[in-house]
Amino acid sequence: MVNADGRFVWYELMTTDMEAAKAFYADVVGWGTQDASMPGMPYTLFTAGTASVSGVMDLPEEARKLGMRPGWLGYVGVNDVDAAADRIKRLGGALYVPPTDVPNISRISVAVDPQMAMIALLKWLTPGQGQPVALSTPGRVGWHELLAADWEKAFAFYAELFDWQKADADTGAVGTYQLFTAGGETIGGMFTKPPMEPVPFWLYYFNIGDIDAAA
Repeated sequence: MVNADGRFVWYELMTTDMEAAKAFYADVVGWGTQDASMPGMPYTLFTAGTASVSGVMDLPEEARKLGMRPGWLGYVGVNDVDAAADRIKRLGGALYVPPTDVPNISRISVAVDPQMAMIALLKWLTPGQGQPVALSTPGRVGWHELLAADWEKAFAFYAELFDWQKADADTGAVGTYQLFTAGGETIGGMFTKPPMEPVPFWLYYFNIGDIDAAA
């Protein structure tokens, strides 16, 4: 069993149009959909085969008032959400959603790193739930990429928060692209964003069978 601590374990799309999002991802990525709404909160699971791989929900009104736009949010598994949330604040980040229980499912917190890229914490309430799968698994997220304001400062933050380690790095015309590992496996990369990107953000790559057809 793979240790989920420090690894991405869930992904969530917050959108202003759930029906359009469901149709788009079903067509482009090939996902199925399954209703998982709770009282007062419409929620749909995206599925690959029989496995739930991510969720989609309405962008909360409070988030819209804060200036948040539709986008994907990645949840990193931690053993103690409250302790990790405290580390985020101590390291210069901020909490958008303090540690909160999702009844019978998980404990979560939503935050931004010191450069304002959104990241979330999650601990499943059922032991063994939501175990990470191979990055190459069809229909799953296969790569995690951070476009940072300063990748070296960003890496220092995440290394302290999740114990990520540096892997190989590629230095080209656009600067350094630093790979990072979690639990000994390379799971993503980070680099300093180009000036035309207004804010730092995490980007998630989905495994599909035919990139040209999907495009």
